[in-house]
Amino acid sequence: MFAYIARHPILDSDRNVYAYELLFRDGRKNCFPDIRPDEATSKILTGSHLTLGLEDIACHKTSFINFHKETLLHGFPSMLDPESVVVEIVETVPTDSSMVTACKQIKDMGYKLALDDHNFDPKWDMFLPYVDIIKVDTLRSDYETIARNIEKFKQAKVQLVAEKVETYEDFNRFRDLGFDYFQGFFFAKPEVIRQRNLPTSKLALLELLQESSNRDFNFERVNGIFERDVGLSYMLLRFINNPTINKRYKISSLRHALNYLGEVELKKFISILALANMGEEKPMELLHLSLVRAKFCELVSQAKKDQDNPPKGFLVGLFSLLDALLDQSMEHLVQKLPIDEEIKQALCGQEGRLRNYLSLARAFESANWLALIKLSGELDLSQKMLHGLFNQAIVWGNEIRQTVSPHFPKSQVRT
Repeated sequence: MFAYIARHPILDSDRNVYAYELLFRDGRKNCFPDIRPDEATSKILTGSHLTLGLEDIACHKTSFINFHKETLLHGFPSMLDPESVVVEIVETVPTDSSMVTACKQIKDMGYKLALDDHNFDPKWDMFLPYVDIIKVDTLRSDYETIARNIEKFKQAKVQLVAEKVETYEDFNRFRDLGFDYFQGFFFAKPEVIRQRNLPTSKLALLELLQESSNRDFNFERVNGIFERDVGLSYMLLRFINNPTINKRYKISSLRHALNYLGEVELKKFISILALANMGEEKPMELLHLSLVRAKFCELVSQAKKDQDNPPKGFLVGLFSLLDALLDQSMEHLVQKLPIDEEIKQALCGQEGRLRNYLSLARAFESANWLALIKLSGELDLSQKMLHGLFNQAIVWGNEIRQTVSPHFPKSQVRT
């Protein structure tokens, strides 16, 4: 019986998140699990095997969920909300009349349907009247074949998702070809290695980052920096009044906020502000992914009883995508940052505990369950606990993303 989920973002042509594909551990090929119909409602959807609801995992956006033959024939999609779920039909289902009938019934109930890993075989044409979205594996099909078939799907008013898009060059190429959505980690890699300076014009922010890197933390100096910048003061108060951070007290003064947060939490907040500022021109999902990594690595560090100040686990996760944010090599960037040498080494891929924490986060992001099993054994941490920590990190990242970004996009479901 499965218990856990990973997620992959699906971005639109403006690099905003349209949806998340949810991948189920222990299901066949990461599909919705193949279990008896009478088990599904009571054991899966009531939450006894999911520590989060689908809306939390998908950040209240559309969820793409893979279904195989048996779950489609048994009508399992009907247990989920058609307003927020796309039923993804995997390429292993048989192309026969029973499957077409099942898809028609699901479509008639108001669900959107997607064909996964489409290879342009004509045998799939019988599904086209009921399909809203086709996902194309851009590594398995050559560019000429894809280009030749685009017009047929456009005429059928089917939207197209380019899968396994790993570079900005491929993103631009398939966007220009007419694809609507894009799946892959192109957005989490440097677009072009070019000279792009750190935001030195944001003097107050850089002063704060410098102060937060010191063990000799001076609250008076930090308070003075915040007082000089209205925008930073507003963000601090907004952050600390978020229910995820503070459920008891209404805080209205800067000094009260600084004292309430304390040294370690304040250092984390300053680092988040710095990262959000650096990534102003980048996809919001890049900041979101950084936040989830930061919290997860911090929670793993706490589970290992690390005693770090500044909190190194948090910082290594938060800064792990700096190269993508600033389009420079990580080795070049870390030379400019006032961060601990151990963090710099982990960011550059050197062996050590912090690199292992990052590797765990990446295993969750890519649904690499074998790597997760291996790393959990090496760190002597239970897989069940690690899944729980990653779920906590997702919820925290969802909340903080809204706090640090005044332009946080509203949920998108059913376009």
